[in-house]
Amino acid sequence: MTTVHTLASGSSGNSLLFSCGSTHLLVDAGISCRRITTALKELGLGLEDLDGLLITHCHSDHIAGVQTLLKRSTFPIFGSGCTCRELENRLAGIRHRLEELPNLQGCTLGGCTVTAFPTSHDAPGSCGYRLDSPDGSFGILTDTGYVTEEAREVLPGVDLAVLETNHDVEAVRSGPYPYYLKSRILGREGHLCNEDAARFAVELAQSGTSELILAHLSQENNTPAMAKNAVERAMNAAGLSPVFSVAPRNELSCTHVIQEAVCRK
Repeated sequence: MTTVHTLASGSSGNSLLFSCGSTHLLVDAGISCRRITTALKELGLGLEDLDGLLITHCHSDHIAGVQTLLKRSTFPIFGSGCTCRELENRLAGIRHRLEELPNLQGCTLGGCTVTAFPTSHDAPGSCGYRLDSPDGSFGILTDTGYVTEEAREVLPGVDLAVLETNHDVEAVRSGPYPYYLKSRILGREGHLCNEDAARFAVELAQSGTSELILAHLSQENNTPAMAKNAVERAMNAAGLSPVFSVAPRNELSCTHVIQEAVCRK
């Protein structure tokens, strides 16, 4: 069985677990090692069960727990070339653990195939991932100012997708953030807004995606209801009805089964 659990999702920290049989891959470690270990324990796992850590980029809400994980684990850490170099510059003792994943080249890790693709974010080498298992396929696209052509090439056909719905554009424009921060969020190397995410969600659903997890919501510029409403309007207009939910900000999610693409407690 292949499953996905989000451990945390939002500007304060991001991490998720992809499990395919006995293969367990962590995607990002933007929360403390203690929180990651606690979440794994709830799932009957420990750090020794992890086969690897995939890093999307080097912002702190995606790598905050990596330094401590280095001391308490032995698994390899994967990322783009730029991400690996950035990690090496930031974290002592990580060099021998790093393995570069070239974009758009599938790599076999345990019982699944991992394909990285570039995103558009203000972090060198930022990327998303597609993971294919014998049961089905999973994709994660967060921290991108727009949906890149590579994402449009790699992600269609996934059974389950984690998709950034970071902000409502008007909430950002009318909110209290300084101008430079508003420009960053709304820019081409910022974050994906609800409407752009909803349009891509329709493309994914039309290609066969049966479940979507809306992720990386801004605490200040979005709400779960606003994100879900944007996606629901787009799906209704297209005559589509995939399952979709919002990833919890600070706690372990329910189990998302890729083969069935249904969220169940």
